[in-house]
Amino acid sequence: MLITPGKLLSQINGPADLKKLDQAQLVQLCQELRQFIIDNVSIYGGHFGASLGVAELTVALHYVFNAPYDQIVWDVGHQAYGHKILTGRRDIFHTNRLYGGISGFPKRKESEYDTFGVGHSSTSVSAALGMAVASKYLKIEDKQHVAIIGDGALTGGIAFEGLNHAGVSDTNLIIILNDNCMSIDPNVGALKDYLTDITTSKTYNRLKDDVWNLLGKLSHFGKNAQEIVSKVDTALKSALLSQSNLFESLNLRYFGPVDGHDVDHLVAVLNDLKSIKGPKILHCITVKGKGYAPAETGNKTTWHAPGTFDKITGEIHKKVHDKPQAPKYQDVFGHTLVELAKANDKIVGITPAMPSGSSMNIMMREMPDRAFDVGIAEQHAVTFSAGLATQGLVPFCNIYSSFMQRAYDQVVHDVCIQDLPVNFCLDRAGFAGADGPTHHGAYDIAYFRCLPNMIVSAPMNESELRNLMFTAQLPRKGGAFSIRYPRGQGVMPQWRTPFEKIEIGTGRKLRDGEELALLTIGHIGNYAVEVCDALEQQGIRVAHFDMRFVKPLDERLLHEVFSNYKKIITVEDGCVQGGLGSAVLEFMADHRYAAEVKRLGIPDSVIEHGEQLELHNDCGFGPAGIEKAILLMLEPATRMA
Repeated sequence: MLITPGKLLSQINGPADLKKLDQAQLVQLCQELRQFIIDNVSIYGGHFGASLGVAELTVALHYVFNAPYDQIVWDVGHQAYGHKILTGRRDIFHTNRLYGGISGFPKRKESEYDTFGVGHSSTSVSAALGMAVASKYLKIEDKQHVAIIGDGALTGGIAFEGLNHAGVSDTNLIIILNDNCMSIDPNVGALKDYLTDITTSKTYNRLKDDVWNLLGKLSHFGKNAQEIVSKVDTALKSALLSQSNLFESLNLRYFGPVDGHDVDHLVAVLNDLKSIKGPKILHCITVKGKGYAPAETGNKTTWHAPGTFDKITGEIHKKVHDKPQAPKYQDVFGHTLVELAKANDKIVGITPAMPSGSSMNIMMREMPDRAFDVGIAEQHAVTFSAGLATQGLVPFCNIYSSFMQRAYDQVVHDVCIQDLPVNFCLDRAGFAGADGPTHHGAYDIAYFRCLPNMIVSAPMNESELRNLMFTAQLPRKGGAFSIRYPRGQGVMPQWRTPFEKIEIGTGRKLRDGEELALLTIGHIGNYAVEVCDALEQQGIRVAHFDMRFVKPLDERLLHEVFSNYKKIITVEDGCVQGGLGSAVLEFMADHRYAAEVKRLGIPDSVIEHGEQLELHNDCGFGPAGIEKAILLMLEPATRMA
């Protein structure tokens, strides 16, 4: 079903068409753009509230700046739907996040208007600054460079690193702070309080009208514009002696706060800022979900990415099932953590800005003094957890697999080298689905397996997740403990099983076979069960071993496997290079076994977005791919053909 755009939006096939409109028409265009997003996301799903909140800012940016010559860099990309629609992708926007369709995030290979690929937050300032410095080096003086960063993303350490450098760069850089007091969940921390203070400050509000009246007249000053801006700077700094400004202290000219939903004012302000040399920051106040009442006034976390919904009533569509369903792994984690924490008063929970996504919010509600949302700050989350561990507490640090990549040095330097017992729960391991390659948890097995003092494990089902968490909180000599699990549902509707300790480094044999053995790790092993059951109906008996641990490996189990089977297939929903299959091959070489080994997993390439099963099938380790690999290995003649 294709959505018909409004009268003005239907004429916009790129920024050049937008610039043909009279400025008086921009309010209507913003309304049409917002409605087009509502119409599409209600039917096809996707991120929602963030893009609604920047409709006016998006229109103003493309009206004022000359993209793609001027470089516009969006942070994260949740807010970039309007940008995509205005830059030639309106008619294919319905394919957003669908298998084979356009990406839900800006992507350089997709459009020249997507100047930088963004799936993880806090990168826009550094990227735009790099572009600005390059222009300065190449002596290109008329090119503008704009970074749009949310207040949630501003808590990321790299954002401050970029701001710190930008302040001494003397580059043509505009940083737009989109302040809606939200990331996915409500923002936390001192920075949130600071931005709130700015927006409510009597000093700022008294001065800003005078400041913008001056700036609004810049075009009349000609060559004297810089002198006027200098006077504005001096006035601001004088008035703020009793109230410091973080951005001014970093040598960034601060302007605002301004109403991010007044498109006419935004156009005027952005045109004026183009005339001011050097790095500067514009503070825009917006409302996440603006223009759609349920999202604007309701639970903003829910409306960040609500799935499909009735756009008239605001009712979010939910699947109706006629029998009990297995829970999401994240919910099993959340409830199990509380259950364990009630029995062990040393357990604490940590998450970097993903309390609802990881279900850490369950513990935050029941034990608010023992669960911490540290904001978008994965590096801090890991080292903070390490500090807790030094004092005898038992930290469970829950970070999405792809986000853990941002804290790798802290895992190495602050946890593993010091041999600290930090427990890492890696949500969204394997394919993340529609979020695509920036969110796929493809590499954690490989990048954790190579670290000393690190246990690497993955449960095949909900009961195993509970038991691994139970095992991880028991006293041990040291060492980090990682538990990875995928996005989505498990396989056990009756999942609240009694806790049982699992001996670290032990797997389990699920079935015997005759000639070939499957070695699996994690949830993907359920595909193997399905395939083995089907093949047994055909008289083909395949052995299946659930390894549970990639490090330490269950060497006793592997000796059994290599002593009894000469054909072996490893299956994992992680990268094949350095993963379970590689570990098995290393064991085989070390112990001088001879066997034919086939590794199934994520290949050495970037895998695009799509439903998890679609991507598993594409990579050859869905049920059909596993069965095909088995039959080919058992029938060499067929393989040769």
